[in-house]
Amino acid sequence: MNFVEPIRERELVYDIGSYLKKKSERDYIMYMCGIYTGLRISDILKLKVRDVRNKKYIKLREKKTRKERTIEINDELKRALNNYIEGKDLDEYLVKSRENYNAPICRSMAYKILKAAGDRFGLESIGTHTLRKTFGYHFYRQTGDIVTLQQIFNHTHPSVTLKYIGINQESINKAMKKFKI
Repeated sequence: MNFVEPIRERELVYDIGSYLKKKSERDYIMYMCGIYTGLRISDILKLKVRDVRNKKYIKLREKKTRKERTIEINDELKRALNNYIEGKDLDEYLVKSRENYNAPICRSMAYKILKAAGDRFGLESIGTHTLRKTFGYHFYRQTGDIVTLQQIFNHTHPSVTLKYIGINQESINKAMKKFKI
């Protein structure tokens, strides 16, 4: 398994979002759910319209940990979701496959979508976890609150969370760049 990175540049986060929105509303919603909730792709793919329509929170049981999660839907994500789900049936998957009647896309298709977007913007280390890591990276940069982020991600220690979102490596790279003998 390859190690993936968050999208660190804020402008690039927006540019990729715009690109995906023009290409496919479905792909854009998957992206937005990832960067604004920090959910794993397996949990995003199982979301249905009923999970978000007229809701303030997304409530779910995480596939990996089997733990209950409640995530507030922020205004940015709410706007995108409301536009997208208008007229859709409550039982419809948010990230619906075009090939099956009412099934979500598979994880490998989610990867292909994100990889293609990454290639378009010159990103090498991109994958499905990039969305979760991007959320974490920007949450930490905005708040500086590693303990809350650790709880959101259900990590055992703040150092695990820092490593996961690439802060440790970023600090090492900056230090190495400045280093002179």
